Amino acid sequence: MDYLRRLALLLAVIFSFGAAYAQYDIGQPVKWKASLEELSDGVFEVQVVAAIKSGWHSYGLGPYDGGPNPTVLTVGGEGVSLVGEPYVKQGGKRVFDDVFGMEIDLLEDGDVLAQKIKIEPGAGKINVDVEWQACTAGSCAPPDETHLTLAAPDGLSTPQKTKAGSSLWGFILEAIGWGLLALLTPCVFPMIPMTVSFFLKQNEKNPAKGKFMAILYGICIVLIYTIPIAVIILLTRLISGNMAADIFNWIATSWVNVLFFLIFVIFALSFFGAFEIVLPSSMVNKADSKSNRGGIIGVFFMALTLVLVSFSCTGPIVGSAIIKSMQGEIMTPIIVMLVFSIVFAIPFTIFAFAPSLLKKLPKSGGWLNSVKVVLGFIELALGMKFLSVADQTYHWGILDREVYLAFWIVIAALLGMYLLGKLRFKYDSPSDHVGVGRLILAIITFAFMVYMIPGMWGAPLKALSGYLPPIQTQDFVVPYTSGAAVGTYNPSASSGNVVVPDRKYSDKLHLPHGLVGYFTFDEALKASKEQGKPIFFDFTGHGCVNCREMEARVWSDPKVLDMLRNDFVICSLYGDDKMEVMPEDYRTLEDGTVLKGMGKINSRFVMEKFNANAQPFYLVLDSDGNPLVEPMGYNLNVDNYVDFLKKGLAAYGK
Repeated sequence: MDYLRRLALLLAVIFSFGAAYAQYDIGQPVKWKASLEELSDGVFEVQVVAAIKSGWHSYGLGPYDGGPNPTVLTVGGEGVSLVGEPYVKQGGKRVFDDVFGMEIDLLEDGDVLAQKIKIEPGAGKINVDVEWQACTAGSCAPPDETHLTLAAPDGLSTPQKTKAGSSLWGFILEAIGWGLLALLTPCVFPMIPMTVSFFLKQNEKNPAKGKFMAILYGICIVLIYTIPIAVIILLTRLISGNMAADIFNWIATSWVNVLFFLIFVIFALSFFGAFEIVLPSSMVNKADSKSNRGGIIGVFFMALTLVLVSFSCTGPIVGSAIIKSMQGEIMTPIIVMLVFSIVFAIPFTIFAFAPSLLKKLPKSGGWLNSVKVVLGFIELALGMKFLSVADQTYHWGILDREVYLAFWIVIAALLGMYLLGKLRFKYDSPSDHVGVGRLILAIITFAFMVYMIPGMWGAPLKALSGYLPPIQTQDFVVPYTSGAAVGTYNPSASSGNVVVPDRKYSDKLHLPHGLVGYFTFDEALKASKEQGKPIFFDFTGHGCVNCREMEARVWSDPKVLDMLRNDFVICSLYGDDKMEVMPEDYRTLEDGTVLKGMGKINSRFVMEKFNANAQPFYLVLDSDGNPLVEPMGYNLNVDNYVDFLKKGLAAYGK
């Protein structure tokens, strides 16, 4: 094992302490109450009333073949028999859902489900179970379940809620899905080549030991995810969800990202053959005598680095687990984290096995060294994402979009030249021809390079929007005009021809596509009253990949852009910005703590006012700051977004 790499990993752990960012909503959006009403002799009606938070809904009784999860009402008990099927007694709204392509029923606050039953003399408790899934316009919480009991007949009017628990199997399936999807996220991609390259040099003289280390690597990933999260789950029973969210937010968007970037650069340089560590013979002999222990420690730190780097993208399932713990559950979220970590670890364990499989292939021509060099280029490019996050949150201005793209274009060009044999490194073997495989990879690499070049002048590059800095950081842009290419903008453009005075923090914060808005809630409220327009509320973050993708692929649509530009007062609050606000914007908490950082103040405000901490989080508000429609989250369907904005405008005009 390369001791310099081990030292770099250890330093990352010591200085970072952890990297976790759970973007999640806190609070149970749906609660149920049950009561009993006598209809005739021995026949009763169980009534279950939904208490659903504003902006949320559940689905009707269904069934929906190929559609959403219906609400399921189950009534039973000793001496209790059903009369007919459950039904909606009050409320219920039938709509056509574009996503599922079918008509569905929505349950909202105050709607009532019912089930007729017959109660025999001497019957015991009546068990009422409700399974449901709560959703907003942009996202859904995991399926949940509530168990209620009613006393038979003497105490029929007094419902007693005995337990609110989650559907374990449903939540486990959710965890499996998150584990698979996490592999496709930007913050996980860089660890795939790093894993392969790390194990390339592991125990080259002992293939059996290499396989053992690969298995140990997977076990370490599972343990590192499960044990600390179990501790966090227990701690969240004692501290507020705001505190946990603030901690996660700070770590994932702080200078810790710079350390990860440096680690990736060190790995890339070593793959290029820039250095080889030569230790004094005494240290080498001592290391050899304890190679078993050293190898295990190295694998552990490699697994820890994977968990820390990927946590910002694996946060949603962790956040859901923490939410469940705050609702009184302990074992269920811990079991779910165990399942999630196993699913997440399996592919990386396979990647760790890959080097031993590669060694069975022909080694002539320095094939393994070529693999390392290609991985080095990939590491260098993907590692820049972490530097970009820190650059945006601290407003350093060293990695604007065109600078970022310039690096990627050059890296892609050099990689293409290397694949064609026009560029050689220290340990490469000479070759008089280019194989078909390398030629195909070179074509793909150069095509990718050509795709990025228009981005230097403001092309949106929607396929890369989650990886690139926001377009408003770019200097080389084409001024926005009617009919201009989507994604171009004029930074001096006004919103709906309204003269906008100086806005707080607009010297460092900017909206995409030339949109003009406000970065404090109070200023937006004042502007809304003066202009007679509703507020488009955008809770976002510099490190929010989904936010950048929404801005590049949805906000850029002419229909959406025109409405945002002319019909709304835009209020964008950043939940991860590190700048200190003006003294008049300081926030003093009940315990006397004074919040001065913009990100902490905004996160606390959104949590308390809208009971949300997810990004992106969109609302349409009236001039008093009250929601007019259900909120929307990450949703790349432009028609849905246009409908969301139109409903807000219609509600404001009533």
